[in-house]
Formats: sequence, structure tokens, C-alpha cells
Amino acid sequence: MPERELSSLSPTDEALVDRAMRGDAEAFRGLFERYRQRAFRVAYRFLGHHDEALDAAQEAFIKAHRALATFERRAQFRTWFMRILTNTCLDRRRARSGESGDLSDELADVTSEDGLPHPPAERPGDAMQAEELREALAQAIGELTEAHRTVFVLHAEEGLTYREIADTLGVNEGTVMSRLFHARKNLQKILANRGVL
Repeated sequence: MPERELSSLSPTDEALVDRAMRGDAEAFRGLFERYRQRAFRVAYRFLGHHDEALDAAQEAFIKAHRALATFERRAQFRTWFMRILTNTCLDRRRARSGESGDLSDELADVTSEDGLPHPPAERPGDAMQAEELREALAQAIGELTEAHRTVFVLHAEEGLTYREIADTLGVNEGTVMSRLFHARKNLQKILANRGVL
């Protein structure tokens, strides 16, 4: 069967939510499988530690499962779940507020958007340059304010639209646009001061 036909057989988030709300455990498992890689990537960008990101993603799924009956569908499931995940990550960051806000060096090992490892460099020096750039970016993201880091991660990592970020954070789109603008500007400034740009 062609790939297009197979993908059309996948249930929508809405169908899975309907079934999960009626007690179908396999339907919620379908939502988990669909969003677990994204959840980990976002949590990892917020927290910078592999195990803590896994724990935060799992905690967010547990919270979503428990709260599913209260999901009013004013937003898409993805947006609703990302709000739960974001709040979980922010709570964890606040709980360890005595620690540095910098993301760890492990961030350089993050996989690409499709969940696969970053492709190898074609020339010997490329791998080192790419590694240095990833490390510099990770450190720069860690230096952003919490508000700027949050919108940047949701937009750059998860690909949420301004509207979806606004719904996730409970702010208006103008606030999202402003925070994202300042996040990018501050990242450029930090990287330029380090001679990366």
C-alpha cells in the first residue's frame, strides 16, 4: 500500500482524544507515541539533561492523561499538551533555581527534528565546527530570560505558530511576537559577542 494511503489511515488527534475520553487506553497510547519524541526534544531544550527531560515528558503525559476529561477542545490537543509540558518544565527549572540556568553540554547530542542523529559532516573540520556551534547556541539559549527561552523553544523546536504559543502560554499573540523578536535579537548579540556570528 502506498505511503500516502497508509498515512490517511492514521487516526487524527481528535479521534484519538474522543476514544481516550471514553476509556480507550490504546487511543491514549497512540497520542503518546505520536508526541513522545517532540515532548522529549522540547523538555530537553528547557532542562538540558537527558534523564530530567525524560522524567518531565513522562510527568506531562501523566498529567495530560489525568486531566483529559477536562480538555475542552478550544485548542488542539497538541497545543493543550504543550502547555502542560511547558508548565511542567518551568516548574522543574524553578524547583532547581539554585542551579545554573545554562543548558548542559549534552545538548550538542540532540537529534535532528525527525528524531534521527545529526548527519555526519562531509569534511573533517565540519564536525568540530558544527559541535562548537551547537554548544554555543545551547549556552546562549540558556542565558535567555525564562519568557524569551520559552517562546524560542516552542517556536524553534516544536514549530508552534504564534497563535499556538499564545494559547499554550495564555498570553496574546503580540506578546509572543515581541518575546520571540527579543529572544532572537538577544541570541544574535550573545553569539556575536562570542565571535560565533
